[in-house]
Amino acid sequence: MKKFLRWFILGGTLFFVAKTFRNNWLEVSAIRIDAVGWAILIVATSVTLLAHIWAGLIWTWILHEFNQSVSSVKFIQVYLKTNLSKYLPGNVWHYYGRIVVAKNANISPVIATFSVLLEPLLMATAALIVVVLFGSQLAIQDSSVWIQIFQLIGLLILLTAVHPWVLNPIIVFLYKLKNKGLQNEPINNFSLERYPFLPLLGELIFLGLRGTGFVLTVFALIPLNFQQIPLLFGAFSLAWVLGLVIPGAPGGLGVFEATAIAILQHRFPANLIISAIALYRIVSILAETCGAGLASLHQSLRSS
Repeated sequence: MKKFLRWFILGGTLFFVAKTFRNNWLEVSAIRIDAVGWAILIVATSVTLLAHIWAGLIWTWILHEFNQSVSSVKFIQVYLKTNLSKYLPGNVWHYYGRIVVAKNANISPVIATFSVLLEPLLMATAALIVVVLFGSQLAIQDSSVWIQIFQLIGLLILLTAVHPWVLNPIIVFLYKLKNKGLQNEPINNFSLERYPFLPLLGELIFLGLRGTGFVLTVFALIPLNFQQIPLLFGAFSLAWVLGLVIPGAPGGLGVFEATAIAILQHRFPANLIISAIALYRIVSILAETCGAGLASLHQSLRSS
């Protein structure tokens, strides 16, 4: 049933995107990018690549919060090399790869797993903070104040879920369950001593970098004014977090595009915003590919 639901969601979102493209195909195909636009797209790709490198650094901060000493360079490389695995069916293989590497670095399997799972929780929390800040700009919120209330409730739930009062009892239980009957290290070595403010702040910067890449991609096709930037950041954050949490969408593929199009197509020329959103997917994948390539190259140069 879960597998069917995942494929149903993915199929539905891809159908919506395909239908929107078909309805606007003539206008989309007529769009041309000038030299300045290509330069802006290069900057957008570079900013998106920087965001992924920064996200790898945040992962090391999360491990430090669990009192684990790790090599920042090595774990950033692992983060970048596993990034493309999220596009494989299941949308879990990038997490699996990071857990395996962390375990091989003599990190407890429980902590390795929690560090990887805490990252998307913090990402989602950061995205909801941005949505709440810029929520009044989103067209979908004009209909009811209840949507804003639900977003605030969701944000409070996420902020509570990453509190040590919630996480530590779960970590202790799972650690004792996995190491039952064995000589264990002190539990304090594997628990959060404080609220993960630094990783959460890092995720806000990550969202800022990703959102900047998106805004630049739109700017490569559409002239923008300052008042439109909060709308684009809010739309990006909402579309991105839905792509992160909705099952059945590897890398948020389809869900991100469908949400962003639904929000922005009535605020901007439909053909231009659809093209920009499709172009941003290419920019994102290109940045992730460059990141994986650079990480592999750096690793091979250091080992030679």
